Amino acid sequence: MNVKISLPDGSVREYPQGVKGSEIASSISEGLARVALAIEVNGEVRDLARPIDQDASIKILTWNDKAGKSTFWHSSAHLLAEALEALYPGVKFGIGPAIDNGFYYDIDLGGKAFGEEDLAAIESKMKELAKKDNIYSRRDVSKAEALDFFTKKGDEYKVELITDLKDGSITFYEQGNFTDLCKGPHIPHTGFIKAVKLLNVAGAYWRGNEKNKMLTRIYGITFPKQKELEEYIHLLEEAKKRDHRKLGKELELFAFSEKVGMGLPLWLPKGTILRERLEQFLRKAQIKAGYDPVVTPHIGSKSLYVTSGHYEKYGKDSFQPIHTPDEGEEFLLKPMNCPHHCEIYKTKPRSYRDLPIRLAEFGTVYRYEQSGELHGLTRVRGFTQDDAHIFCRPDQVKEEFIKVIDLVLLVFRSLGFENFTAQVSLRDSANKVKYIGEDHLWERAEREIQEAADERGLQTVAVQGEAAFYGPKLDFMVKDALGRSWQLGTIQVDYQLPQRFELEYVGSDNQKHQPVMIHRAPFGSLERFVAVLIEHCAGNFPLWLAPDQIAVLPISERFNDYAKRVYDALKEQDIRGLLDDRDEKIGRKIRDAETKKIPYMLIVGEKEVSEEKVAVRKHGQGDQGSVLLDEFVAKFRIECAAPN
Repeated sequence: MNVKISLPDGSVREYPQGVKGSEIASSISEGLARVALAIEVNGEVRDLARPIDQDASIKILTWNDKAGKSTFWHSSAHLLAEALEALYPGVKFGIGPAIDNGFYYDIDLGGKAFGEEDLAAIESKMKELAKKDNIYSRRDVSKAEALDFFTKKGDEYKVELITDLKDGSITFYEQGNFTDLCKGPHIPHTGFIKAVKLLNVAGAYWRGNEKNKMLTRIYGITFPKQKELEEYIHLLEEAKKRDHRKLGKELELFAFSEKVGMGLPLWLPKGTILRERLEQFLRKAQIKAGYDPVVTPHIGSKSLYVTSGHYEKYGKDSFQPIHTPDEGEEFLLKPMNCPHHCEIYKTKPRSYRDLPIRLAEFGTVYRYEQSGELHGLTRVRGFTQDDAHIFCRPDQVKEEFIKVIDLVLLVFRSLGFENFTAQVSLRDSANKVKYIGEDHLWERAEREIQEAADERGLQTVAVQGEAAFYGPKLDFMVKDALGRSWQLGTIQVDYQLPQRFELEYVGSDNQKHQPVMIHRAPFGSLERFVAVLIEHCAGNFPLWLAPDQIAVLPISERFNDYAKRVYDALKEQDIRGLLDDRDEKIGRKIRDAETKKIPYMLIVGEKEVSEEKVAVRKHGQGDQGSVLLDEFVAKFRIECAAPN
């Protein structure tokens, strides 16, 4: 009996029932067979060695596929575990997944001292084991057998994981002398792993629960070629130079204080200027697009978020309720702005002629992120969303959605983010319990998002399981200057919250109808956006955004008075900057201004005083010649014009 196999190019081939992915790859080309890592069968990623027993659409996965890399890195995590077990007998294992770049494994060394200095020996062992070309083999086991195996090993972490699994769904993977609990998939054998680098060691609570034991987490990355590892290491070095935490400190943009609280950023004067410039840019664009600004409180009654569904879905990720002296009265730090905006909509009756209503707010929200998940400005506990909610009639949804796409694209163009992917984030079709609302409304919202994206010519990719609990969305995955992907802007279609909040408008038929809600945030959050922007431009902000646009540098104290007049004249023109009248050599002043990434340095000495000019130096480009101050200001104005 044969099975029909549909290939990505649309062709269909027949193979004997039980054909393996490796055999299909060989039948297509020997070159493909040599680099094949896994196979996607009807959307499910599998080992190449697993038989295919029914008609299927398949794709052979290689290193060039995201799922291929993920399989490669998950297999590398098992290789790391094998090396650890060889070097540290008795080590216990938590979980070891693939991540966006590489993998990690959480381990318990039973109190043995361990640090980054130990990574080199583990790397060496991994390379030694990889050369053995050991096959990754899958084996179905009963729950009793699995529990017995890991109980005898004394690995309580695996025993706990197995306890939560259903009998009949448990599989082991083995390579060499190592056996692990795993659902797979894996690459064919360890020989594919040619280059290994263990990156760092961190602590991680078992299962992310602060009440559990702290395990040791080892991060690593592997490649099929040594050259690719060398290129990645170079990228890491460049990323270190651009790290927004490092530059944020050097450029005096933001800080954190243990006394204020973890994950609660303090915006310093220069960072506040940067942040306010971004806000002003978007406020101006929003006014042109017909938005009305609103302001809502930082807290809200717990019942507000119970109504919206946020408490049920995210209550455990929120700060604990605030109890007032009145019995039974509870408030929450605001985790979302949308429930507040729904209540603003309800402040008076609405007609179909009033719609769309566009409410915009730079609203600060609070989420209780685990301390181990906090990371600079990209993962914080208090952040400001450039949030807006559009209340419109069903017939207006696509038009309004397209207008928001245009606004997001304006933001990206203005800040130099030219490389992005539009991701249509859908429900997890296999686990709809995580979402609220009826199927036909979800399907309608998904269709409207795709049609709007198509009309704007966006190349989209659909991803299941990434929707908000109340509706699907269009997420913009932006690549920075180093090729790293970040999720920034988002637009969401929501038929559920208007229903929960009983929002209404009177239609042309004089009957009451329910509006549709569009959630949107072009920046996403100001904190995360600023972090990505810092790393994208390495702190070299566009002139219109730079906190300090100019530095006036007198060559010596003799020219301080003239320098002060120049500085004051520029300040009158609303040009931001500083006057460096320290008793330092001009070379030192220039170096300091370059380090601070100030776009323009205006140097004044005897010649400039006599000619009433300034010697212009541009950051990273050197001397630009001497000009009259008015001439400099005129050219500066042209270059400094904010986008619109």
